[in-house]
Amino acid sequence: MQLKEYVRKQRNYIKKMRRYFHEHPEVSLQEYHTCEVIERELDSMDIPHRRIGETGVYAGIDGKGTQRKASIIALRADMDALAMDDLKTVSYASKEQGKCHACGHDGHTATLLAAAKILKEKEEEFHGQVRLFFQQAEEIGAGARLFVKEGLLKGVDRVFGAHVTSQLDTGMVALTAGAQNASCDYFHIQVRGRGAHVSTPQEGIDAVYIASQIVVALQSIVARSTNPLDTVVVGVGVLKAGTQYNIVAEHAKLEGTTRSFSKETREFVNEQVRKIAEQTARLYGGTAEVEFKNYANPLVNDREAVLEVTKVAKEIVDEDHIISNFEKRLGADDFADFLEETKGMYAFIGTRNRNNPHTASAHHHGLFDLDEEGLLLSCNLYVDYALQVLTDF
Repeated sequence: MQLKEYVRKQRNYIKKMRRYFHEHPEVSLQEYHTCEVIERELDSMDIPHRRIGETGVYAGIDGKGTQRKASIIALRADMDALAMDDLKTVSYASKEQGKCHACGHDGHTATLLAAAKILKEKEEEFHGQVRLFFQQAEEIGAGARLFVKEGLLKGVDRVFGAHVTSQLDTGMVALTAGAQNASCDYFHIQVRGRGAHVSTPQEGIDAVYIASQIVVALQSIVARSTNPLDTVVVGVGVLKAGTQYNIVAEHAKLEGTTRSFSKETREFVNEQVRKIAEQTARLYGGTAEVEFKNYANPLVNDREAVLEVTKVAKEIVDEDHIISNFEKRLGADDFADFLEETKGMYAFIGTRNRNNPHTASAHHHGLFDLDEEGLLLSCNLYVDYALQVLTDF
């Protein structure tokens, strides 16, 4: 990697901050200490900031250079951890039982802090504004919309974010136009029947049976109602029913998720879930109420923005280290909510080091770790893309 000198100078800072956040993880909407640390660091950089919700931080850097148009770029890092144990035996392992940075958000936060420090030092070189989003609650799809609600995407020319990945070696970056992450909707289905003794099932309406038929029927959406080339998931993860073995269950509850890569498919699939649940319950004499919660939109990278970031990346890594067709994934990321508001893209940064097997562990696994050298590439992209937008647009 041909990292810029101003990025290489931040190597120790990124490592220090990333390991501190790793030792002190906080789960979604509880990132209070994380916010305090971020605010302390921003104060030391003389960068103004404010809270978004209770556990997010917004900061802004105003350029002092001269240019005809004042452009605006937003840079985002998510910062929440997961409710799980850290299984590593490293010096920076989590000190919080049942909480672990097993997805790399600790690295994202440290990287954006370093980028903020560099851009503050370069404020004389650009005219316009850098908006920094230290975003809470990505893991539950509740953070990005708070920044949108605050109007922080208004007037923004580009929004950029990056996520580490254990699928790529350090020094590689995925910059792919089009769909990268699926939408994520949660559904809750409440089935109501009528109780009776199991020896007289004709006197009751069995909510367990109805719920079971709904689970089976939902699979027809993927198998028979959508284009096989259009990737869709309809999954049921929870089925709870009944109170005792010899009672016909009066109530049942289903919880699940739907995922897809386009608005049109998403709307169709969710409506099918509703119809199947309601009509199946009615067929057997019961009722079903269906509730959806929107956790994340499909994440679709803007082609123009991808080309712009690719131009920046080619100055840092060899062209064969840039992946332009990274496989899309059914995991969601609420960065998609920002892309609904303005042009931008989401990059994936390789942090797998073959000398450290933990860096090849799956995300959301207790052994997950990352090669911190990969964060330097991410930092360089944050800084140089911001400078490109603020000087060339």
